[in-house]
Amino acid sequence: MEPEELLNENNNDKKQSPLLSLETDLRFFNESIKEVAIEIMVEGLSSYPIFIAHQHEIALGEVILDRHDINSEWSIHASTLEEFIERGVIKKELKQRFIDTYKNAHDFMCVFVIVPEGANFVFFPYVKD
Repeated sequence: MEPEELLNENNNDKKQSPLLSLETDLRFFNESIKEVAIEIMVEGLSSYPIFIAHQHEIALGEVILDRHDINSEWSIHASTLEEFIERGVIKKELKQRFIDTYKNAHDFMCVFVIVPEGANFVFFPYVKD
């Protein structure tokens, strides 16, 4: 079985999973995303940068890559754990659990992926030079 088949709900459907295009975008914008993550940490805004990948309009974080401007399928916003808690996306009582599962921000981008079926966190490794 091919990896692409695993991402499709119906293997007879030739429509590709939107997650394949997200992976392409994350690899392509890898360096820009990492620079923003480092800036968030260096400026003391947060030790836990979170990037939001979406294909619709959302009111969370700040736009760093707008899909309409960059001819892409995904927009990326930059946010932080603190904003996610403040806005109620992550409950205060689950803060430590999130921190415990958070991967090294110098090696992985934390991406909150929003699709019509729901949303989830993904830790995507930065492409090494």
